[in-house]
Amino acid sequence: MKETVFDVKFSKAIEIGEIKVRLVWFDSLGAKSSCILVETPDVKVLVDPGVAEMQPSYPLSWDEKLRLRDEAFNAILEVSKQADVITVSHYHYDHHTLPSEAPALYAGKKLLIKDPNTWINGSQWDRARLFLDELHRVLGGGGLEELLIEPSSLEVKDPLSELPLASSKDYGDYGTRKRELLLKGKKWFEGLVEDWRSKPWVREFKLSGVEVYFADGKSFHYGSTELKFSKPLFHGLEYDKLGWVLMLTVKHQGVKVVHSSDLQGPVIEDYAEMIIAERPDLVVLDGPPTYLFGYTLNRINLKRAEENAKRIAEESGAKLIIYDHHLLRDRLYKHRLEGLYSSVSSSKLMTAAEWLGEQPLILKVAGEV
Repeated sequence: MKETVFDVKFSKAIEIGEIKVRLVWFDSLGAKSSCILVETPDVKVLVDPGVAEMQPSYPLSWDEKLRLRDEAFNAILEVSKQADVITVSHYHYDHHTLPSEAPALYAGKKLLIKDPNTWINGSQWDRARLFLDELHRVLGGGGLEELLIEPSSLEVKDPLSELPLASSKDYGDYGTRKRELLLKGKKWFEGLVEDWRSKPWVREFKLSGVEVYFADGKSFHYGSTELKFSKPLFHGLEYDKLGWVLMLTVKHQGVKVVHSSDLQGPVIEDYAEMIIAERPDLVVLDGPPTYLFGYTLNRINLKRAEENAKRIAEESGAKLIIYDHHLLRDRLYKHRLEGLYSSVSSSKLMTAAEWLGEQPLILKVAGEV
């Protein structure tokens, strides 16, 4: 019988010290996801268990996109049986699964998830509430109405104040346009803050063996294993309207694994510095969305993402970087980032598919290999 990608995946783990990392599903395998299972002697953590079918421009039939989406979904469900903890970095559907679609996914787990009340855009505010409403009902509760509370007092400073590298960058001729975009972004952000301060919040809860905690900027300990979550970080550019995400660092006996979530490169220099400062052994890094080059991604920000990835590869000390997700929706991804791929060894910088001994699907279907 021919071995499937799913079979290959579960026969091979990345092992660093006493940490094992299984690459459950990524875009290089043909469906949108960046899901991993991290196992230490203390705890098994399923990170971002979500999947979505590829965008219309991806060169496969709709039926094939759905088939791959279903294969990824089944892989996530299967591996979730091993997990003690599930983390959700943000509320895009390629990073979380609604409980109504897979009630067993969350049964008996501790959930460490993005705070649904602050540092969140409008669409993810709604999706987070749908997720928590469904979860509460699946577990036998009455849903969102039982979880709503009054908003807490909230002091918020301009997030750019925590991005000195990006804020001081010389953009040359693009500088005037960049300042205009930042001013527009700040107005958008200020409107969100008013919503966070005025609309009902959702509380953490425990029900039917499931525990739900908001993870932003917090650390959780399981024996000698630490799960450290970043403060909310922009999903891409400064004031990116896609919202905010959480980066996760898993540490055990001095070994570190970083899952960057959707930093899109990272495109922000300060986020690259954060990753470098962690001194990780393994980085799971999403690349820039080069399939949107010329639309929402311009040449300047593509270059920023490339330079930041090069710095991470050269200065972080990481033994391996899994570079995947948004990047692998475009058959030209290596051409767009030629400077990166020409300077970093292919044994250090690779897609999830390549780690598993496969060719990235986008290259197969586009006739590149």
